[in-house]
Amino acid sequence: MTKIETQVKLKQLWEGFHWLFFVDVQGLIICLRRFEIELAAGNLHKAEVELGTATKLMLASGAAMELAGSFSRKEYENQIIPTMKPPQVQSENFSGLMSWDHALLIKILKRLSPVFQALPVELHTQHSQFVNAYVTLSSAHTAVCTRFGGDEKGSLRCNKSTAVSKLKIFGQNRLKLIDPNHQVTDG
Repeated sequence: MTKIETQVKLKQLWEGFHWLFFVDVQGLIICLRRFEIELAAGNLHKAEVELGTATKLMLASGAAMELAGSFSRKEYENQIIPTMKPPQVQSENFSGLMSWDHALLIKILKRLSPVFQALPVELHTQHSQFVNAYVTLSSAHTAVCTRFGGDEKGSLRCNKSTAVSKLKIFGQNRLKLIDPNHQVTDG
């Protein structure tokens, strides 16, 4: 395989698994909205199905994250980082946090936090699986970031602290939203 073919394959790998990740995020948005609707209507079985599907999508997101980063740090620095800087993108501090679907997902999780806090006992098992799936996703993201040096330097968006330390803060903040009673993460 030529150097150019390798570069194209690497970029396709990175982009393809990120697209899958964002499709999973969009699926999470749909499932969590449907979960909210079914729970409000008192349809606990349907709410459990939606939360179960959201759990599977969370796990798929973690797998996509791991697969997106299945190459070397040198390849990442030389071939991927340049695609996330101008003129390839319009922003100097490019980040997945800038996507509308990520913003909507966080908005939904904030809205659901009190729902998770007062969840009927019939949904606790599925909720625990959902929280654990998030922990798996968060760990996968942190592991990929570490592999590419994020434990040594900042991200494109924030250079004031290491990227891994920022991911850990984000992870803890998301856990507070989805496990507000700390029943899963402390139990």
